[in-house]
Amino acid sequence: MPRLESLMQPRLVALAALGIAAATIAGAFVFEYGFGLTPCKLCLQQRLPYYAAMPLLALAALVAPIRPRSAVLGLGLAALLFVGGAALGAYHAGAEWAFWPGPSDCGATGGRAAAQVGDFLSQLQTTRVVSCTDAAWRFAGLSLAGWNVLISLGLAALCGMGAARAYRA
Repeated sequence: MPRLESLMQPRLVALAALGIAAATIAGAFVFEYGFGLTPCKLCLQQRLPYYAAMPLLALAALVAPIRPRSAVLGLGLAALLFVGGAALGAYHAGAEWAFWPGPSDCGATGGRAAAQVGDFLSQLQTTRVVSCTDAAWRFAGLSLAGWNVLISLGLAALCGMGAARAYRA
């Protein structure tokens, strides 16, 4: 059985984190488009760290075999992005549990853009505003925001350990 240290190679860490991040975003799209769960403003903002980290992780994976210490920057920045994403997810989950108020402007609408005034008026009648304080789905007591906290913290730890390993290389 391989030792954990041998699995913490910067390239493998970057590829694993990239795969997990991509799977997380794909899962969000499945919930949105497959199950019809319209994301709120905070849900969409929680995706931003993933969008920013994925190119950094891809670059770190490409650079790591040539210059392992160069992967420190990409993995370190990705770790910081995921810590920020976890904080945003914790804020969102706390608002869902009514530990604190959510943002007053939080709401999103689903559907396509209206092409004409008549379409716009009919869309106004059928549009459902999504609140950041209502969890659309829960599993094992956690909303999607709560699961995002756990995934983001795991990715932050993975990227942080990979950056430390790359720095020592």
